[in-house]
Amino acid sequence: MYLRISEIKPLPNYKLYIKYNNGVEGNLDLSGKVGIGVFSKFKDNEFFNNVWLSDNGAPTWNDEIDIDPINPYLLITGKTFEEFLSDEKKFLCR
Repeated sequence: MYLRISEIKPLPNYKLYIKYNNGVEGNLDLSGKVGIGVFSKFKDNEFFNNVWLSDNGAPTWNDEIDIDPINPYLLITGKTFEEFLSDEKKFLCR
């Protein structure tokens, strides 16, 4: 089993609640992205609140905006990418 987001929910102030299939959960703060480049669309709260998970498990808003599922995981857990890879190898070798 590979790491996937199992639940996503928009929260006030441009935050997302994210839960992964390994039990890790937390909030991702995207308020610092609002108004920058493609994220200017986040100024519309209704647009931001219409987040969904794409077929590959990425938080998605439209054809232009999605977030790699690993990045929020690293921010929520405080792990480096190398630590994540090490954990995934251990998990997959069980």
